[in-house]
Amino acid sequence: MKKAAPTDPRIYYTIGEVAQMFNVNTSLIRFWEKEFDIIQPKKNKKGNRLFTPKDVDNFHKIFHLVKERGFTLQGAKDALKVNAEQVDKEFEIAKVLEKMKAFLLLVKKQL
Repeated sequence: MKKAAPTDPRIYYTIGEVAQMFNVNTSLIRFWEKEFDIIQPKKNKKGNRLFTPKDVDNFHKIFHLVKERGFTLQGAKDALKVNAEQVDKEFEIAKVLEKMKAFLLLVKKQL
């Protein structure tokens, strides 16, 4: 699963691109958009959702809490509301550990 925020310099990502980043259905993204107020995509004249890199990062935090740490939706909402700074710290630590794991697996493969 990709789960990494995009590294290209684009301003907006479509709902399909975001869904592909996390290997989920677009319906989950629409559902979480309604459930979590930190995800607020722009909408163009056609009504298509356009997600900023900040939206993608927020989606990643929610994904981490719900799918990786096993929080309920309400638990994730509460954590983001009450302990937002702590969630950010833990999320950043998890990202660094993922990168280290990928690097170590690459080194192991090359040995």
